[in-house]
Formats: sequence, structure tokens, C-alpha cells
Amino acid sequence: MLHELRTYTFHPGKLPAYLKLSEEVGRPIRGNDYGVNRGYWTSEFGRLNQIWHLWEYENYEHRAHLRAELQKNKGWTGNYLPALLPLLQTQEIRFFNPQVPLKAPKTEGNIYELRMYRCRAGQSKTWLEHFKNIMPVRETYSENVCIWGAEAPQPHEVAHMWSYPDVNTRMTTRAAVAQDPKWQAFLGTAGDCLEDMQSVLLVPTNYSPMK
Repeated sequence: MLHELRTYTFHPGKLPAYLKLSEEVGRPIRGNDYGVNRGYWTSEFGRLNQIWHLWEYENYEHRAHLRAELQKNKGWTGNYLPALLPLLQTQEIRFFNPQVPLKAPKTEGNIYELRMYRCRAGQSKTWLEHFKNIMPVRETYSENVCIWGAEAPQPHEVAHMWSYPDVNTRMTTRAAVAQDPKWQAFLGTAGDCLEDMQSVLLVPTNYSPMK
């Protein structure tokens, strides 16, 4: 299984136009015929005017085939892309290997936290093993959405996503986790694997499969 996380940054003031375009044109044209969409979010803090969307493919060959087929779709190339490109500032792509099956929350009205860590060279596998081992403890506080190891563009990157009903719950949950002795032991063991940590708070669009 291959996950592709795409991050688009738009020119200031253009994000609302993109959201309308994506909902009314892009998503109806593409559907899940050219890769399965697992989530569609805007970022709430940090860099503004961003959209994050997660796609699922069987493998790289499957992705290449479906994207080639998408370029044959005249609605995509003739209607969607010409309207998209003037709004767009930059695009970033990450390729992830899921380390556990993705679990969409059973409820709606959530926010999502995506945490991306860059490991020291050669340490991503070790960190992932430690993290998967501590998951039974961590998930007593909140449920994990997915854990990934990155293929590109950062080969030493790992990522994990969590859902919360609101920002306050996220804050109280993480404060409780930080006091757990088993979690503290995990940090002491796995912390030396890491070089850099980022967190992005994501809010689902009204057409996101995960709400």
C-alpha cells in the first residue's frame, strides 16, 4: 500500500476559490477512480493558505497508471487544471508507507494533528518499532489514525496522525500522555532517534472522507 500526501500552498486570498473549485469541479471529476482519497484538510496554524490531501494506491506502478489515465480526462485537463493553476503557489508531495492500517474516526466533527519527524540517518526503522510497541499505551488516551514511514522526499521521515473532537481535548490529552510513566520511558528510549519535529493542525473540508 502506498499513501501520497500532497500539500498545496495558494496565493494569499485564493484558498476559498480553490475550495469551491475542488468541491464543485475537481472532486466530482476525479472521484476515487484515479486513486482513493482518504482525507482533505486545510491547515489551521503555521503556514497559511494550505490544503493537505491524502491519496491511496496499491503501489507506485498503480499510481503512475492512474495518474496517466487522469491526464486523459478532458474535464480534468480542460476545466479543472486551467482554473487551478492561477491560484497555486507551490506543491509538495510525500510518499508514505503505512506501518499500521489507516483507521478513520467513527465520529465526525474532528480536528486532526499530523506530526512529522525527521530521524537521524538509519534510525527511522528503530523509532517506528519503539512507537508501534508503545501504541497500546498511547491509544488509551486517543485513537491513532495512521503511522507512516516515508519513502520520499525525506527518506528518514516518519509521520503519525491523530484525531480529536476539538483543540482543548487535544491539549488535555497530550498533557495526560506526558505524565504517563510508560510514555516517559518511551521518550527516553526513542527520543535520541530524532533530529526534527513538526506538527500541523488540520481541519477537514466539507468534502473530506474523514470529518
